[in-house]
Amino acid sequence: MDKKKIIVIASVVVVILCGCVGYLIYSLSEKSAEHEEMVKLAEMDKKEMENEYAQFAKQYNEMKTQINNDSLIAQLDKEQQRTEELLAELKRVKSTDAAEIARLKKELATVRAIMRGYILEIDSLNRLNQALTTENQQIKAQYSQAQTHISSLQSEKASLSDKVAIASQLDATGISMSAKNKRGKNARKIKDAKQLVVNFTIAKNITATTGMKSIYVRILKPTNEVLTNGNTFPYENKNLEYSMKRDIEYTGDAQNVTLYWDVNEFLSAGTYRVSIFADGNNIGNASVTFEK
Repeated sequence: MDKKKIIVIASVVVVILCGCVGYLIYSLSEKSAEHEEMVKLAEMDKKEMENEYAQFAKQYNEMKTQINNDSLIAQLDKEQQRTEELLAELKRVKSTDAAEIARLKKELATVRAIMRGYILEIDSLNRLNQALTTENQQIKAQYSQAQTHISSLQSEKASLSDKVAIASQLDATGISMSAKNKRGKNARKIKDAKQLVVNFTIAKNITATTGMKSIYVRILKPTNEVLTNGNTFPYENKNLEYSMKRDIEYTGDAQNVTLYWDVNEFLSAGTYRVSIFADGNNIGNASVTFEK
């Protein structure tokens, strides 16, 4: 083979080799670019997983502040710790460790499902608590209304009791007092009086208690001194002197009563006051003026 042919063949071989080398360089470059792209995607995927783990851990912490159930709070705390541990594992793993990334991605799906379950449970509890709160408020309102009604009834009862007590009191009507001389006639002058006679009527009262009643009569002289023999009766937490006393059997019907006071002292002219008491009550009063 002559020298010229050898040169031609060598040139062709060189061209072919250059083409192969160029193709290999191009292929390697393409694969390198693809590898870099895959690494970037893996890093982004890992970062996204880290963010999601961190968000779940934060959400568990927030959920614990929204409830008062100690048992549920303990469960949430446990899940929060587990989520934080998985996040720490993920941060230590290289993005190129496909097996570990796949495992932690599966764990993330489990965490997500558990989180969803707790969200539904807490939402249900909150709705129940809201319903119970509303019911409790209604019960409190009803109780308050009932207490107000009871208080009103008690006031009404007390008022009625007072009215009944007043209505059941004896009432002395037609009270009069006259002075009698030694012959039993009306004395023209008070200085001639030997006896004072008090007349009145215990009015009919169907609400009053029947039975024996002690009637006390106080006669006050113009000087406000009581005509008395020193006898007393209880009235409003104290003892009052009385002039005369009569025990009667009250039947509920009108009953006339007459009491006598024997005069054994000088009586001056002026206005004399008569007060009548029974059952601890002042049941009548009257004034009589006597001339000299």
